[in-house]
Amino acid sequence: MLKIELLESFIAVVECGNLSKAAEKLCRTQSTISLQIKKLEESVGKPLLLRDNKGVTMTDAGKTLLNYAYKMLQLSSQAIDELKDCQNREVIRLGVPTDYINRYLGSFLLEFIREFTCIELVIDTDVSGNLYKRLHNGEFDVIVATHWQTPAAGHGELLFERRFHWVAAKGGSAHKRETVPMALYPENCPIRAQVFANHQISMRPMSVLLSTPSPTAMCMAVENDLVIAPIAEFRINDKMQIIDPIEHNIPPLPSFNESLYINPETQTAATNQLINLIKANVQGLGEVNKAQMLG
Repeated sequence: MLKIELLESFIAVVECGNLSKAAEKLCRTQSTISLQIKKLEESVGKPLLLRDNKGVTMTDAGKTLLNYAYKMLQLSSQAIDELKDCQNREVIRLGVPTDYINRYLGSFLLEFIREFTCIELVIDTDVSGNLYKRLHNGEFDVIVATHWQTPAAGHGELLFERRFHWVAAKGGSAHKRETVPMALYPENCPIRAQVFANHQISMRPMSVLLSTPSPTAMCMAVENDLVIAPIAEFRINDKMQIIDPIEHNIPPLPSFNESLYINPETQTAATNQLINLIKANVQGLGEVNKAQMLG
């Protein structure tokens, strides 16, 4: 095993050109430096330095070891710095809507994880109604959640608007059935709540065939002409068609707001950094939504 202290002496001798200057640089005696170089040579089983009256010259083995020595000292220093910085590792609990987690990961959460290596980011996904309740129960420090109303002053911050459309399979017949088969998000989802709140007795009867937090499952059910569903506009693909709720006598869908909510009792400098990163990136998410629709 190569000891860091021996490698430090070896590097100092190479950089200074002789033992005496290296000893002065490291505040050690020349005999100590000489002994450490000897121990290092014994460890690798090869001579590392050639000594003469002019100083020292590296052997081929010494040149090879020098590259590794620099890397090993750098890693040692990084490890010590990180351990010092991470003695009191902080945990941030973030809640995001299940149907939007991939977007958040791709836009800024991976950047946060990569940048703040001494913070453990605990991400949990749920439908927005459950996220609100869990935030108030102290389970989260920060959540991003969907609602049809903008947050009241002091209770949240609007990030961007999300639009959902009723969609059916392109060329399909599910949306033409007398009782409309639907796929919806689970209970406590604001989108599901608005579907039932806006359903009038004069409208066509509905039958929920699929209840799932997975937008992928919902889209697959639509594409296979099993159901219609309220789908975020950025997920609508060429296997789907948007259907007009007035024409098909089904509940209209309002615009939904994606907003940021915090637990005021658990805010720290680190959570503020996460919040600022979210704010800095959500404009791009909103623009993607619009671009997807226009495309």
